[in-house]
Amino acid sequence: MRNTRPSFASRAQSGSWRPWLVWGSAILCYIIAVFSRTSLSATGINAAERFGIDSTTLSSFAVLQLVVYAAMQVPVGILVDRFGARALIISGAVLMTAGQFILALATETGTAILARGLVGAGDAMTFISVIRLIPAWFPSRRIPILTQATGMLGQFGQILSIIPLVAALNAFGWTTAYLGLTAVLALSILLAVVAVYNSPIGSAPTGPVASFRAALRGIPESWRHPATRLGFWTHFVTPFAGSTFTLLWGYPFMMAGEGLSQSTAASMYVLLIGASLVFSMLTARVVSRHPMRRSYVVLGIVSIQVVVWTTLMFWPTQAPLWLMCTLMLTFAIGGPGSLIGFDFAQQFTPAHRLGSASGLINSAGFIATIIALFLFGLALDLQGAGTPDLYSRDAFRHAMLVYYPIWIIGVLGVLLSRKQLRRWIANRHSS
Repeated sequence: MRNTRPSFASRAQSGSWRPWLVWGSAILCYIIAVFSRTSLSATGINAAERFGIDSTTLSSFAVLQLVVYAAMQVPVGILVDRFGARALIISGAVLMTAGQFILALATETGTAILARGLVGAGDAMTFISVIRLIPAWFPSRRIPILTQATGMLGQFGQILSIIPLVAALNAFGWTTAYLGLTAVLALSILLAVVAVYNSPIGSAPTGPVASFRAALRGIPESWRHPATRLGFWTHFVTPFAGSTFTLLWGYPFMMAGEGLSQSTAASMYVLLIGASLVFSMLTARVVSRHPMRRSYVVLGIVSIQVVVWTTLMFWPTQAPLWLMCTLMLTFAIGGPGSLIGFDFAQQFTPAHRLGSASGLINSAGFIATIIALFLFGLALDLQGAGTPDLYSRDAFRHAMLVYYPIWIIGVLGVLLSRKQLRRWIANRHSS
């Protein structure tokens, strides 16, 4: 394959400020995409009341969005290769704008679910496209730092969903608040059109790329590599508890279950987001210094989550504030821990399989989150706590039990695939 990536010299000629403008504009688009993705968590109770739905149906809003996101990972990677990151960022923003506009006006459950599906489709196009811009605009020494920074900065979108959106919802109502979100997404379309370019010359990749059929044929081959499986189970087991919380059930659990005020619940989200930024830097430093201990870091993160979650579940009264803060910290480290999964693939997977391996790994956390979201809502319904007026502390804590089989499956997957990878490494060295 001919290398079509511009040299750094040609990138430098475009002016030292322009790469930062392009990346910064793309980051703003990604922050807005995360804002759109997490908006339902902050307004979950309002959504249940507006559409008159039970907990299982409310879960299906978020589940559909994540199913669409996970299913589109490999196709989006191929589309980025064919059409460039700029086109995908713009297309994603258009889909999210349409989805949130429909949701703002929706009064029927079916229409709302369709709207969330459009949001998931647009969201799926954004992160991978922003990441693709980095090597086109920056020298290789900056790529790891900017990749990590992209993930960290995107978390500010959650702050937008838990503070301005909730304030607008309380002040102006559902339709006006979501039309405001629609307007913000429309601005991101304009920003991408004006300021985001695939390379210093603004051209899309022109080299040969794999067809959809060839890419799909490579997925089983990638899965057979133990590094891919270890990355998959790492990404499966570490982030789902926090993702379930931030995407849907966090606000209902804290306010209706634990009796926190709306402002205190919002501050818990801010703590989670701020801590995730700190843990991202700490985790990157630890795994870079101790690369042979990465799986132990993963298992340690899961162990901490299980201990704190179990403590909260069996706490005899309303959880004290320090315990809720500790829970937020364990959720915050799950996201950075999940990125360790990509390290395994990048180190051991052959270059020609890395794209499909990364797609498989990136889908794992969303698969676990989908399962947890659905089971959590189903558990509430089975207890007769399917609507906001029936939510209770005991119902939420019993629903917490659904996390444990997911943790068990994920840990077993990590242990088994780690053993297989070590055997693969030993065989390669002996041959």
